[in-house]
Amino acid sequence: MPRDEEPKGWGPEVEALDARRARMRQMGGEANIARHHARGKLTARERLEMFADPGSFREIHPFSADAVYDGEELVEFTPKGLIEGSAKVRGRKVVVTAGDFTVKGGSGRGTRGGLGQEIGSAKKALQWRLPYIRLLDAVGGSVRGFEALGRTYLPDGNDYIAPEVELLQEVPVASAVLGSVAGLPAVQAPMSHFSVMVKGISQIFPGGPPVVKAAFGLDITKEELGGDQIHTRVSGCIDNVAATEAEAMEQIRTWLSYLPQSRDEMAPRLETDDDPERREDWLLEAMPKDRRKVYDSRAILKAIVDRESFFEIAPLYGKSRITGLARFNGYPVGIMINNPRALGGATDAHAGAKAMRLMQLCDLFNLPLISLADEPGFLVGLESEKQGIERAGARMVSTVCLTTMPWCTVVMGRLYGVAGQCHHRASGMFQRMAWPSANWGSMHIAGGVSAAYRAEIEAAPDPEARRLEIEARLTAIANPLRTAEATGQDIIDPRDTRARVCEFVEEAQRVLLRQLGRSRMAYLP
Repeated sequence: MPRDEEPKGWGPEVEALDARRARMRQMGGEANIARHHARGKLTARERLEMFADPGSFREIHPFSADAVYDGEELVEFTPKGLIEGSAKVRGRKVVVTAGDFTVKGGSGRGTRGGLGQEIGSAKKALQWRLPYIRLLDAVGGSVRGFEALGRTYLPDGNDYIAPEVELLQEVPVASAVLGSVAGLPAVQAPMSHFSVMVKGISQIFPGGPPVVKAAFGLDITKEELGGDQIHTRVSGCIDNVAATEAEAMEQIRTWLSYLPQSRDEMAPRLETDDDPERREDWLLEAMPKDRRKVYDSRAILKAIVDRESFFEIAPLYGKSRITGLARFNGYPVGIMINNPRALGGATDAHAGAKAMRLMQLCDLFNLPLISLADEPGFLVGLESEKQGIERAGARMVSTVCLTTMPWCTVVMGRLYGVAGQCHHRASGMFQRMAWPSANWGSMHIAGGVSAAYRAEIEAAPDPEARRLEIEARLTAIANPLRTAEATGQDIIDPRDTRARVCEFVEEAQRVLLRQLGRSRMAYLP
């Protein structure tokens, strides 16, 4: 356009929009961005660009800011500390938020509310039935905000956090912790179906080291207080850990690929060239005949699922149960297996919590559940009692009974007591198969004999010989074929496991179609 020609129509106004967008992209300014990069972290907009399919991000509230005017002239401008929008991830639409730590520590407060306020990201995800992804790098409230507000306030944030709780019942929700996250954002991190943090740069806590120092006089670093070694191993607040931000985002993309857009839809099937009839001969020897020997649970699991399809969730927490997502003939499933290399495979309160989260996820989002069982029972002992193993067991039994998704259990070894009962469901589409290596009952024969036959053993001339005699007698009748003769239990060649589970999962699809959106679960983090 020639310089002496006046712009036509609304050209000047569009140029003003472009200028405002350019200012928003500057976030907290060059100095704050430089400090952020110096900590080894990406900015919020760099993260969005990395996470989303190229060119697919569409910002919600693109002009939200704290602005000061002198008449019509803009004299001061601070973008909000939370970037919200929709994007595509591997071609699928999601809603995504990113805390911008370069502005007010990533706090989204200060730009909320007001007459005529457009809906935020959580409500959009809920109304549009889209997965919801948080890229968290933010603190909560600050006393600095009191001065700007001119007063303090009553904590009443549940009016805008309630949609995020409702989201957990409707669409897949994932959180990536990408910095030091405190206050409400720290609670939002586990308020999800899947969470991941980055080693070295991520921490979560209600209040950071200065708050701890003021409360207890204790000097502690951010990493010691809320790093990955605490939250992916001890507390279980965060599921997975990643080495880099890029890996954390790839974990979320992979996790999402197993799930539907919402509870009202079927999970997507992927084409595979892995033969459903594939047999692994070494499975005949996978379970050692010597019950004292351990084996590789992950190797068994990976041998029967579609090749390279297993995605593990919370590998460092509740280690006696391995849980995750996988595929059989391209269909996504939830899958779990006891791990004898941790606590002998016994279910403690932590492993039980992890298994229940998987059950809830499968039930809510229409995934069949596959359980590979070698269950010695709930963990006994003083430490287990301190964890409240009885209440954990009660919750686990209740969760099992409330589920409705198709469920297939393959009994590879032990199946004892109430914990063994939690690998079975009396209603809905359920199938149980067993390997010849399986054995079951109310408890292990060796331990049970000492309790049930105590008087007889103590009265014998040779108590040890009598104990061994009773154990041998009971072991002889523990052959799984005796159970099969009486109950019709199906006992299969371990090498046929993949084919049988593939058949089950395919049959489950038509059952799932009838159950869409009908889960009885209330998903609680």
